Amino acid sequence: MKYCLFLFFIIVISVSKTSAQDSLSIVSPKKAAYSSIIPGGGQLYNRKFIKAGIIIALEGWAFSSYKTNSDYYNNYDSNLSLSRTRYLQKRNKYVWWMGFIWFYGLIDAIVDAHLYPFQNVMKSSIGTTQELKGEK
Repeated sequence: MKYCLFLFFIIVISVSKTSAQDSLSIVSPKKAAYSSIIPGGGQLYNRKFIKAGIIIALEGWAFSSYKTNSDYYNNYDSNLSLSRTRYLQKRNKYVWWMGFIWFYGLIDAIVDAHLYPFQNVMKSSIGTTQELKGEK
């Protein structure tokens, strides 16, 4: 519960920071990387809210699964459906998933920040051939 509450406050802070930014400003890959320390923060910085939601949800799922299997492992009872070793393996698997999801979010945020100017160039209109030659 503490993790979810902490994550919620970080998301609110990140969204408020991104909303105040000028939409024509350049996005810094370095700031995107620093924002990615918190899962989904880099995507929020890059104003990719759907990606941020997906990454935050996946991190929450992986953490929840880790916590559940950790509890089963630490408080093992013979009535459980799997062996104690299997709960340990599943717990460790979800720790790896949390790392992979975080790393993916970091790389994705950096790449999106590098490609930000490209998106603006692609939205601009293409001039006619006369404008390209310098004639009006």
